[in-house]
Order: sequence, then C-alpha cells, then structure tokens
Amino acid sequence: MLKFILRIILRPLFRIRVAGDGTAFANERTLIVANHESFIDGILLALFLPVDATFVIHTSVAANPFFALLLRHVRHLAVDSTTPLSMKLIVKLVESGAPVVIFPEGRLTVTGSLMKVYDGAAFIAARSAATIVPVRIEGTGRSYFGRLSGIYPLKLFPRITISIQPRRQIPMPDLPSAKLRRRRAGELMRDILLDMLVATRPQRTLYQAFLDARHTFGSRYKLVEDVRLKEESYGSLLKMTLALSRLIRRFSDEHEVVGVMTPNAAPSLGLILALSAQNRIPAMLNYTAGVESVRAALHTARIRTIVTSRAFVEKAKLAPLLAQLSDVSILYLEDFKARFGLADKLWVLWHSQFPRLAEIAQQPDDDAIVLFTSGSEGKPKGVVHSHASLLSNVAQIRAVADFTPLDKFMMALPLFHSFGLTCGAILPLVSGCKVFLYPSPLHYRIIPELTYDRNCTVLFGTSTFLAHYSRFAHPYDFGRLRYVVSGAEKLSESVRHTWIDKFGIRILEGYGITECAPVVAVNVPMACRNGSVGQLVPGMRHYLEPVPGIEVGGALHVQGPNIMKGYLLHDRPGEIQPPQSRGPGWYATGDIVHIDDEGFVHILGRVKRFAKIAGEMVSLEIVEQIAASAAPGFMHAVTTRTDQAKGEALVLFTTATDIAREALGAAAKALGAPELAIPRNIHQVEAIPLLGSGKVDYVSLKSMAEALAAR
Repeated sequence: MLKFILRIILRPLFRIRVAGDGTAFANERTLIVANHESFIDGILLALFLPVDATFVIHTSVAANPFFALLLRHVRHLAVDSTTPLSMKLIVKLVESGAPVVIFPEGRLTVTGSLMKVYDGAAFIAARSAATIVPVRIEGTGRSYFGRLSGIYPLKLFPRITISIQPRRQIPMPDLPSAKLRRRRAGELMRDILLDMLVATRPQRTLYQAFLDARHTFGSRYKLVEDVRLKEESYGSLLKMTLALSRLIRRFSDEHEVVGVMTPNAAPSLGLILALSAQNRIPAMLNYTAGVESVRAALHTARIRTIVTSRAFVEKAKLAPLLAQLSDVSILYLEDFKARFGLADKLWVLWHSQFPRLAEIAQQPDDDAIVLFTSGSEGKPKGVVHSHASLLSNVAQIRAVADFTPLDKFMMALPLFHSFGLTCGAILPLVSGCKVFLYPSPLHYRIIPELTYDRNCTVLFGTSTFLAHYSRFAHPYDFGRLRYVVSGAEKLSESVRHTWIDKFGIRILEGYGITECAPVVAVNVPMACRNGSVGQLVPGMRHYLEPVPGIEVGGALHVQGPNIMKGYLLHDRPGEIQPPQSRGPGWYATGDIVHIDDEGFVHILGRVKRFAKIAGEMVSLEIVEQIAASAAPGFMHAVTTRTDQAKGEALVLFTTATDIAREALGAAAKALGAPELAIPRNIHQVEAIPLLGSGKVDYVSLKSMAEALAAR
C-alpha cells in the first residue's frame, strides 16, 4: 500500500517516465546496475522498476535513521565493502536468482558525469555469471536531493526518466591474478555504463538542444565571449538567432546548403543556429585553403550563397578571394540590419517567448552541417553530418570528460575545423560550458595571456600550437587549466614534457576525424596512457583490417552514432555517398592502429603515410619521431619522392639548421627503428607549411620534394 501511494504522489510531481523493455529482467541471475545522481535514486528504482529487486547498500547508509525508516519497506542487503565476506554474500544473493541492484559508483555524482566505477559490482557479475541490466536515471541530480548545487540550476520537481537498457554480460577475464581480473572486470563495467549514457541521449536537432539548454540554465546565463570582451547569454544568442532566421529565409530555400565564412565569434554561433532552425545546412568554408579549394568546395556542395562579414573580410584580407568566386551570392551580416523592419522586430519579439515555433520541422537524422576535408588526397570532400551524429559526439565527449558549467573553454581552433566546431561551438551551446572564442590560433603571445585573463579552464589545440603557446606563456598563464587536449596531429614528446615541466599540466592526447564529428578516441584523467590517443569513445565499434607488411595492428574501420551521413564528392556534387567500408554505417579511417589489451589506441600512421622502400613498409610517423628525437625543439615533416632504385625515397624537411645523419642513426637505434627509416634527403626550411587547422600541409611538401628531385 505504501508503494502504491508513493507512486501516485511521485509520478505526477516528477513526471516520471520509464523507458525500455521490462523483459530485460527475466533472467536466471540478474544484476541491475545504475548511475547514481541523488539520494532518492534507490527509492525511485524500488517504486518504478517492473521487478521486485534487492538493493545492496553500505552499512553506513543503513545506519542513517531516515534511510533506515525507508529501508524497512524495501528488500535490501547492508554490507561493508571493506570486508571480503560482503562480496561472498552478494554473489550468493545473485546466484539465488533474486534480482539485485547495485550502484557501481558507490557515491553520488558531484560533476553530473560518471564518477569512478568500483570493481566490486563487475567482479560480482563475472563471478556469478549474472546478466547485467544497465538502468539510466536522469534528472534526479538536478533536484535538491543531489549534490550538483552551485554547478547546475536546481529544481524542486525536475522531470525524471528511468531508461532500461539491453542486457549485457561480463565474462571472467582470463588474467593471471585475481587482482588483475577484478581490475579488468571493473573497466568493462565502466564501459557498459558509458555506453548506457550515450545510448540514452535525447534525440533532438541542434536548435532544439540549444533551447533545452536555455531552459535548463535560463536566458540570463552568460555563455559565449569573444574578442569584443562582451559576454553573450542564452537570451541574447536566441535573439540573434531569431533575427538571422527571419532574414536568412528570404535569401535561401529549405534544404539549401549555405556557405558560412565567418570567424570564431558569437555571431557565427547565432548564424549556425539560425540556418539550422530554418532547415538550411551551413557549410563551413575553409577560407585559409586558397581560392581553388574554396571553388572546389562550392561546386561539390552546390553552394549558391555565402554569408560573411565585411569587417572580417577586411581584417582577414579575403576580398581578393571573394572577388574570384563567380556564380555565388555574397551576403554580409552588416547589410542585414538595414533590411530589418518593424514586422521583423515584432516576429522576433513573439518568437522570443515561443522560440520552438520558429523552427521548421525536421528530424534528428536530417542534414545539419557540411564540413570539408583538407584536400590532401585530391579535391576537398564535403562531409555531411546530421544533427544526431554531431550531438552523439557531444554526448560521447561528455560521458568520458567531466566538463561542467564551471568550466570555460579557450577555443582558437577555427569553426571550419571539426575539432573547433564540435568542442568550441556545439558542446558549449548544449551543455552550459562557457567558451571564449578567439579568431586565430596563430597569435601565440596573446592566447596564453587571454587564457589567464579570462579564467579559462580548458584549452584545445594541436601539438604545433601548444608548442608555440608554451614558448611565450608565463608559467602562471595556464595555472587554472584543468584540461589541455591535443588533437589533429601527433603530440610531440618534447611538447608533452615541456608542459609538464613548465606548467605542471599533463596534455591529454585525442584522435579525431572530420567524418566522425570528430572525436574517435581520447585520453581522460580516469583512463590515460602516454603514447596512445586514448580509448574509443563509448558507443563506437571497431574492426582492424590486416595490412600486408604490418605485423601488429591494422587499418581501422569504425561504426557508431557519430559517423557522418556521407561524402559529397567533386565528380558527383550534391549527392551524399554513405560510408559502407564493411557494410552500411562503417567508415574506413585510413589509419593503421594498434589497440592494446586495455583498449588504448596507438596510431602507427596513415595507410597513405607509409613508404614502401626496397619492398619494406616504413611509417613516415616513425621517421618524424626519429627527427624529433635527434633535434628536439624544432619542427620536422617527412614526405616521399619516387626513386628508381628503391621505389620510394624519404625526404625530411626540418627547421633545424644542422641535423647530421649520424644523429638520426643514433635516434633510430634508440627508438628501435630500422635503418630504412633514416632519411638520406634532408632539407632545411624556415618554416614547415601548415594548413589552417594547424596540420602539416603534406601536399605542398610532396610537391617541394618532387621539385627538388627534378633539379
């Protein structure tokens, strides 16, 4: 009777919804594992799960008078986790056939993300051969029963969802000691819970996700800051979005791909949201790539209109580029103001109160963004992402990294780069994390100073950019940083050590691909291994295709919710070519990797970044490591040229003024690299050519190498 009364009271108060298949509990042995957001999680599961389960709780909780009163009406087992007997009691309980509920985190979340997962629950599941049923509790953390006060706005009765996930199992790991088996089982349990967080993400469009975040944090919540040093709130961003929405629909059609050529600034975010809300697809144009690359992008995506800013065109000196673009309309944001009349102002005023009415109906799987590859393998390809793939990657990032609204990102990577777009724009907009947008990553003296001045706690960059920042930064400039994440290129060991020695900060290396929105793997404080790019983000499957000449590892294929919808190719403009390397939804990354026993990904090189010399496969990444070891503190890049005797020859470009082949030989020996990996052709240059994203421009280097050989 008490349970019935509580259900009648709590269901309407919290608008509780139970989702998933209740038959998941129909097993001989069932272990129910759930995330832990609040003190009422156990009560809610006891009341609303379609199974009468026994709850495992700590003796200290059972001793609390308030909980003791409630526990009189719930099946429970009070245990002391420090005693070995407790583990045996729980295993015996599971083996008896009674469904058992455990919170593997052991404590309430204080970040909103998954906390440390203890090994005990996983070892129990493996030891008893139980079927695991993951259950996601969402919403209770935002109530006054959680511990997120001061981080998230709290509500008296937030909406609560209980999501039942498909069954999983953890086989007993085949490892030599009980300690190792227990630890590995714990890692597998953490993977299950992370997959659960991603699988239960809301299905929304970008604009809907933005409005949901606005509802959570309020219109006055300050979110975005740029070089104007003016903070934009959710409310001001919404007004900006609505105004641009009203105007952009006059100059474009539904489903049209519209070129965006704007800098890292708050109006750029408003423009992206406006296009998205009106069912237009923003195409982020790389204005640093040159006129031929931009022309190719316009042709590939069938872009008829480009939106930009006069001030930006003047400062970035883009007028000559735009002058060479024919058959395309150029719209300037400054000109929109003159076309904004009284009817437009009234429309914005009305929709500011009812913003969801401003969105043209669309689905999460519809086209959302077009990005472009660097064109290092020919003409730039358009990469089409859906709302779902972009927001899935945000969910994957948030599952493994404990970013909170107390964080502030320093984002200088351009928004036309997938790393900058997802981490610098979409993630803050939908999660409440603050962001400072800076228009160029090349201002090496200014960015460290701004990071200090604006109290940023998270910095994203490439190895090259982080190296330059460390040269000019005061040791205290990065004193408030919690996360420094490196991607887009391999993290140099010298950069890693410099940041540890000078700032006391461990750089977390990640691995991203434009086609994957972009994060594929990343090191995080809870799971980090130097020399790797981290573990695959939750929800991703992988396959390693054997490569002749490569003994360990293989060519990586991935599949997951963050994979692109498909390519737009230059010879088939406007037609999306879905990825299907191993079937629908599978994407061939073109990278050769090794994944160790604990799931950490080690990049061996790109398939096209291997040279075949005298019949042997040589990784150009290894050659660059040799050069970096022989001459630390300088930039090095390796390409190949044709060689009649050996098929291909290595060509090393370096900023080092004097690098002897003997030093390269010694470095190769120390790294265990073969003699074939020692380049014979060494050319000193003032600077290594870079793309706008900070990656090395290997296309230019290849041309330089062939030109030098032809002399």
